[in-house]
Amino acid sequence: MLIRGIGKRLYSISGMISELHYMFCSPTVCKNACTGNGLSSYISVKRQNFCVSEPSIRVNMGIVSSHQSQASVNANRISRVVRTEAQTALFDYLHFTRGFHFTDAEFMSKNSPHFIQNLLSVVDDNEEDISRALSKYFRYNPINEFEPFLESLGLNPFESPSLLPKSLIFLGDDDLLLDNFHVLCGYGIPRTKIGKMYMEVKEIFGYDHGVLSMRLKAYEKLGLSKSIVIKLVTSCPSLLVGNIDGKFLAVLDKLKEFGFDKEWIGSYVSERTTLNWDRMLDTMSFLVQVGYNDEQMKNLFMENPALLFDGSGKQIYVLVAQLLKLGLKMNQIYDLFLKNPKVLSSKCAKNLWTAVSFLVEIGMESEGIVSIIATHMEVLGSNTIKGPISVMRSLKIKKDELCQAIKDNPLELINWATKPETGSVENQDSNTFVEKRNFLLRLGYMENSDELSKALKKFRGRGDQLQERFDCLVQAGLDYNVVSSMIKRAPSVLNQSKDLLEKKIDCLQNHLGYPLEAVVVFPSYLCYDIQRINLRFSMYLWLLERGAAKPKLSLSTILACSDTRFVKYFVHIHPEGVSKWENLKISLNSK
Repeated sequence: MLIRGIGKRLYSISGMISELHYMFCSPTVCKNACTGNGLSSYISVKRQNFCVSEPSIRVNMGIVSSHQSQASVNANRISRVVRTEAQTALFDYLHFTRGFHFTDAEFMSKNSPHFIQNLLSVVDDNEEDISRALSKYFRYNPINEFEPFLESLGLNPFESPSLLPKSLIFLGDDDLLLDNFHVLCGYGIPRTKIGKMYMEVKEIFGYDHGVLSMRLKAYEKLGLSKSIVIKLVTSCPSLLVGNIDGKFLAVLDKLKEFGFDKEWIGSYVSERTTLNWDRMLDTMSFLVQVGYNDEQMKNLFMENPALLFDGSGKQIYVLVAQLLKLGLKMNQIYDLFLKNPKVLSSKCAKNLWTAVSFLVEIGMESEGIVSIIATHMEVLGSNTIKGPISVMRSLKIKKDELCQAIKDNPLELINWATKPETGSVENQDSNTFVEKRNFLLRLGYMENSDELSKALKKFRGRGDQLQERFDCLVQAGLDYNVVSSMIKRAPSVLNQSKDLLEKKIDCLQNHLGYPLEAVVVFPSYLCYDIQRINLRFSMYLWLLERGAAKPKLSLSTILACSDTRFVKYFVHIHPEGVSKWENLKISLNSK
């Protein structure tokens, strides 16, 4: 009896210590590892937690946390050897001490870099045997096993604090979670995709034994292969909540009516796809109302599967709303869609609305726009057009003249404004490509790097043209290395012609009164339209003369803000500002 009483008392004290440890220490790591048997060894000065992301002291899930983690900053400073030793120590703890299956322990230890970084923060920088130091640490400091577990599933430790259980630190204490996790793994769902499922439908991880497996097999009984079921549930985890989703069944039945088999849907579903079964049903019903028969519906979705799977048909709703706002009647829209099914594709819809925006910008009234759309929808949807300013410059005409010319012959819009088709880097002339690549290598880009591949797509022109523009900036008085740095920050600078660059530099120094070094701080100045530069700085200089503006404002302050913000802070600031602003616009547009 005496021994039993002592045992109960020790068990009670142990429980109290565990509770205090959970309340005052990190479930992850403590800066001061326990070195004694006293209670004080459980209290940490510094804690680093899966669920905090900025330096702060706060109460989170019942724990007072002071986060000073530098994991993201120091991650690149850790050598591969040290990281491997820490991973090995964590694996040994999870597998041999805590009894995790070999596969689970290995995956968690190798796929939780932030947690590993936090573990290493408790080790002395001069420690040579990392594995031994961490093993000793684990002996006295139980970790929150949910942290490396959730991170290994692909969840960002800084974005999901609410996912950590409030009263548990050992995974084994949540046997349903582990059981359902193993059901998903055993079914073939990649572990890295299970994190998304856990975040979106956490309740499926609380199912009783055998329930989740039964839900997965229920979809197979519909005639879907296991690979398709995996795609569907990773893309839309809510399918596993409750019984078989009735809306999903309705979508399958509709697609069957159009002539699709049940496997077709899996060809266009991925983890990046967001599926809304209600909207998909509404989209199909709308197209039936337009007048498409089953064969036409099949052809439409075969050619443009994005209509259903990219936003679940949202694009059609947006397009219809835009056309209604423009003034078209619903029966006109039905007729246009029936005659021009290609316009429902994302590219054609974007081209169509770009053309509409073009016509609005040049001042065409709604009736004229509706008339052009009704008669030339297919042509407008098939071509990408330039902005009206570029067209007016090239033709040297004003808005009203351009508007009238397009009214007289709408096809002139296509003739004047169509953008030339640009091929990929691989299709460019080989000599041009080699010259451009060599130029970029001279700037400091690394051979065969991702940065070089991206830069090749950003820079326009031959290698000799790019070099000429680069030399122009150097000859203007800028240091070679400074120009190289500028170009990397603002690649579009070299997409300007040499004459235009010289013109903008001359304007900067001789008309605006700024030193050449101003473009080093704000190289994007050279990318702005010369008309925007002249208009805004004319207004700014006018304000300076009247003492209504601070002298020597930065180029970015004047150029980079939106039109609305500029008017608010540089036009309305003076009683005569609005009148002057309008006069400046008229004066510059007439030149």
